Amino acid sequence: MVEKSLSTSFWPSFYEPFRSWGTKMAEWVAPASEASSDDNLYRIALELPGVEEKDIDITVDDGMVTVKGEKKASREEKGETWYFSERQYGSFSRSFRLPADADDSKLAAELKDGVLTLTAPKVGPEAAARGKKVAITKA
Repeated sequence: MVEKSLSTSFWPSFYEPFRSWGTKMAEWVAPASEASSDDNLYRIALELPGVEEKDIDITVDDGMVTVKGEKKASREEKGETWYFSERQYGSFSRSFRLPADADDSKLAAELKDGVLTLTAPKVGPEAAARGKKVAITKA
């Protein structure tokens, strides 16, 4: 406890720039998201500020949803001197396994105010069985 208080009071300007760097990088490479559901559907929301619809690719394969994309730099550096930049650009990817009772064939996506929302309706328990029964034959 003493070591922590001494180090943060003695080196506050040293620690501050690095305090959340790892978290910020992780959130860009795999954007922050949240998942919820109600009686009828599943919902996944991803924070993608500054990313255009044309730069997002969404695929679904056997219940696995993958969102990939790229945030492109929008600034022109011609004739300007930059002192710092905290904005992040580049590629990102995030995958989610849908529950067995989600109808991935009806997955929908909406991009609004920098938030991508994916929705998948729930199906009944009989339709949720993705497996196939295999009969055993005599040799």
